[in-house]
Amino acid sequence: MSQSDRSARVRLVDVARAAGVSKTTVSDALNGTGRLPAATREHVQKVARSLGYRPNATARLLRAGHTRLIGVAAREHVETPWVYAELAYFGQLVTATTRAALVHGYGVVLLPTTGPGDCWLDMPLDGVFVVDPVEGDPMVGDFLAAGVPVVSDRRALKEVASRGTQEAGRWVDFDYGSAARQVLDHLEDAGAERVAVVAAATTACFHQQSVDAYLDWCAERGREPRIAYLPGPGIQNVLDAVGGLIEDADALFVLVEASPALLLDTIRKFGRSVPDDLLLVCITEDPTAPYTDPPVSTLSYLPDETAQAAVALLVDSIEGRAGDHGRLFSADFQIRASSVAPGHGPARRTAASPLPPG
Repeated sequence: MSQSDRSARVRLVDVARAAGVSKTTVSDALNGTGRLPAATREHVQKVARSLGYRPNATARLLRAGHTRLIGVAAREHVETPWVYAELAYFGQLVTATTRAALVHGYGVVLLPTTGPGDCWLDMPLDGVFVVDPVEGDPMVGDFLAAGVPVVSDRRALKEVASRGTQEAGRWVDFDYGSAARQVLDHLEDAGAERVAVVAAATTACFHQQSVDAYLDWCAERGREPRIAYLPGPGIQNVLDAVGGLIEDADALFVLVEASPALLLDTIRKFGRSVPDDLLLVCITEDPTAPYTDPPVSTLSYLPDETAQAAVALLVDSIEGRAGDHGRLFSADFQIRASSVAPGHGPARRTAASPLPPG
């Protein structure tokens, strides 16, 4: 029998029998508790080592009231279950959150996007990172009410605070409206007059603020909005929306995660050419965007940076440190050939750094 096989079978009672003491004495000796003679404590520890005994870390953490587990949930769409980690942005966000959590000694649990009632409260978590909560999202309030630290966006925490919750949580956020306007102004500077938008039919703050900025931008210029709302997540919904919008548009701003190559292919199938007669900007973390033909302009919401900040804020809250209450970031707009019309100059890069804590 190997050492690992023996270790897997050694229990607290086995150590007690071998040492000739009670289970309580073994527990006190191994945990540094109780009033034991030094010789007894040393004897029990020696026997435990010789048997290959290892304490159950999970049970020990639960007894101490901690699991060292952080929950992550993406709440853009809560009507039906969906696998958010399949999308480039959420996939990178989950990876970065997991990596940052491990640095702090925590693991990550992916929470379901939807479920019966407050099912998520049954999961033993030390803290939760709630991404893109919908308006009035119960998840944020339920966790805070249960005494579980939360990091989310500012709107969600303000909604909870307005209901009288004492602990307001911490936040990471962007000025989504300003980021959308930066893209729209760029498209206008490139000669676009009929900018169409693909958006998700969700009340998540990112989508609401981005769409509101687009509608205001159109109203200020006396232009008719051209917007398609997706019925739910899924690449086919995005491609169908693109096909229905581009006939009378000269620019397309895609506010949902999609493959740049598939978007270009769909646009070509409808007889349009990027950027000759249709400019294109996508919100995506797909790493192929700079390598498509033409390279696609992208607006990035910095999943790596925001995940690291969210985990740091959450761990501070879990472990009782004061620290910052939030981090405000600016999106990173990478301008490439897909949104630069012929004769309007070479593509350029507009990068933004994290703003000071707000």
